[in-house]
Amino acid sequence: MEARTAWVTGAGSGMGRASALAAARQGRPVALSGRRREALEEVAAEIRAGGGTALVVPLDVTDRSAVREAAARIAHELGPVEALVLSAGRNAPQRYWRDQDLEEFAAITETNLLGPVAVIDAVLPGMREREAGTVVLISSYSAWRFSPDAGTAYSASKTALGPLAATLNAQENAHGIRACHLCPGDVDSDFLDQRPAVPDAAARAAMLTAEDVGRAVTFVLDSPPHVVIDELVISPAKPAR
Repeated sequence: MEARTAWVTGAGSGMGRASALAAARQGRPVALSGRRREALEEVAAEIRAGGGTALVVPLDVTDRSAVREAAARIAHELGPVEALVLSAGRNAPQRYWRDQDLEEFAAITETNLLGPVAVIDAVLPGMREREAGTVVLISSYSAWRFSPDAGTAYSASKTALGPLAATLNAQENAHGIRACHLCPGDVDSDFLDQRPAVPDAAARAAMLTAEDVGRAVTFVLDSPPHVVIDELVISPAKPAR
């Protein structure tokens, strides 16, 4: 495989971190974005310790001008972005209409939907010009099958990523670009801290790991150029009775 740059958002922890480490093990230079520089530096250090190349690019994906500047910096320092893994996400403990705050609803939607759109928009022209690019939208099982407790804003914004991936495939496959809507079930990560009731150790032990999601991401990135994985749903196996 010709190693080309992967850009991972939400790379400081959880599924984004695992995806970045997995992409680096593929031999890809990896650009790491997220809001916490210290966490990104730790991931970068781990990648470099394994002989890989990492660039730390702190970023809030809701800042559109910063997204464009980040894309330009990555292209200049690491080369063209060939793989885009969008893992930045947000939710809130208040998940029901009775408790809803519209400012919080807007913030969740900005991160989960408009953020990915802004990042894709920043790299898509280059992918189209080179006729090569894979976009992985890390979504949620609740975007594939309705989950009433996932939250109004979260469910709506994550569900919208499905048509976003489908539209990319319909309009951009002819230019060598493909997109995957990746929908993992419950994952043991720090994102669980945003639940109204944080799961205990026993519940977490039955969940997917962030590394499971990282492997799913590399499965998509490793697939032959003529293969499009429109949607991929993974979930933890149910324990034997």
